[in-house]
Amino acid sequence: MTMLDPAAPESRVLFGEPDDIDAFVAELKGAARALPSRVDADPDEGVERGLTKLVLTVIELLRRLLERQALHRVEAGSLTTAEIERMGRTFLKLEARMEELKREFGLQDEDLNIDLGPLGRLL
Repeated sequence: MTMLDPAAPESRVLFGEPDDIDAFVAELKGAARALPSRVDADPDEGVERGLTKLVLTVIELLRRLLERQALHRVEAGSLTTAEIERMGRTFLKLEARMEELKREFGLQDEDLNIDLGPLGRLL
């Protein structure tokens, strides 16, 4: 997996402008306060499945936040058509991979549906 350089031109599509990032960080902090402070490692569930559930839940939360951020940028008209297309393909690939991983570990959408407090349920 390659890491994006926030300074690269294509990364501004995901990372946004400074004002956008401040709003994103504030929203992410609100969501983090709603997450449990520790993981319930249920031996009947299996540590691998429990850890996978936690990781996929965090990825799903970040994916949804990034999609909301992207939608705001599209509505604001700050993206080119090519950037919108590239972003759309990226989100579709990520969603498809998430579905594969959920099937592989026997997880359903409801398994990732955590309560985010004032933000509501994740899904």
